[in-house]
Amino acid sequence: MENIAHSKLNSGWIEVISGCMFSGKTEELIRRLRRAQIAKQNVIIFKPIIDNRYSNNNIVSHSEQSLSSTVVETADEIFSLSQNSQIVGIDEGQFFKGDLVSVCIKLADLGKRIIVTGLDQDYRGVPFEPIPQLLAVAEYITKTLAICVVCGNPASRTQRTSNSKERIVVGAKDLYEARCRSCHTVAQN
Repeated sequence: MENIAHSKLNSGWIEVISGCMFSGKTEELIRRLRRAQIAKQNVIIFKPIIDNRYSNNNIVSHSEQSLSSTVVETADEIFSLSQNSQIVGIDEGQFFKGDLVSVCIKLADLGKRIIVTGLDQDYRGVPFEPIPQLLAVAEYITKTLAICVVCGNPASRTQRTSNSKERIVVGAKDLYEARCRSCHTVAQN
């Protein structure tokens, strides 16, 4: 996406990197943001306060790549803290409420490049808001796939390995696996 040319000088846009867990979403976000930093663009990076799996202050991929970030509770904080930035990176967008969509739209309308990662489906295979709504308004979408740990096929689903029925349970390999459509199962109540 780095070489995208726009005709309007201050035209902003939204990029969404979505997929299941272990598919490289954060790794791709870090790659894009590092390139922007090399280009000496003003970059700010956010992560939700709920995501403290690998670090309290950095976005961290499962492959242990990391970048310093600002921890926020709400999407409104992202808006107020992004005013002096050209590029806004947001990791784990599914942990923000629906106002993430309006915040991203407002920031893009101000001429900023917004890059958001997030799970497009929850552990049941159900669309995980607000990512589906963000996909609808994004100019650029990258769908990442992992490898199914059962059969080795491309994986687009996140399998929860615990018995929790809560929609949001923060975890990594301790609680989740990447699965393909055929190998993904959801326990019945």
